[in-house]
Amino acid sequence: MASTNPPTPSDNIATRIHIIRGQKVMLDSDLAELYGVETKYLLRQVTRNADRFPSDFMFSLDNKEVTRLRCQIGTSKGRGGRRYRPCAFTEQGVG
Repeated sequence: MASTNPPTPSDNIATRIHIIRGQKVMLDSDLAELYGVETKYLLRQVTRNADRFPSDFMFSLDNKEVTRLRCQIGTSKGRGGRRYRPCAFTEQGVG
């Protein structure tokens, strides 16, 4: 019987990195989960402290990018989903 090892933190992070607009990014929901907070609280803090971040640390996905990403990772478009487009944090925004 083969034993399965739990994923390492680096494996978990690697699966959450996407290439969008030619940049390695992490979605706001994934970043919030890694920090152990709700997405809305992460975004609220980013908005309140915008002067602490470089201008290119985050961007909002357009509708085409959201659709493409939904196809890639199989997210639901049904009820209970997001009411706004996700934000993508660049390497500068995550680090």
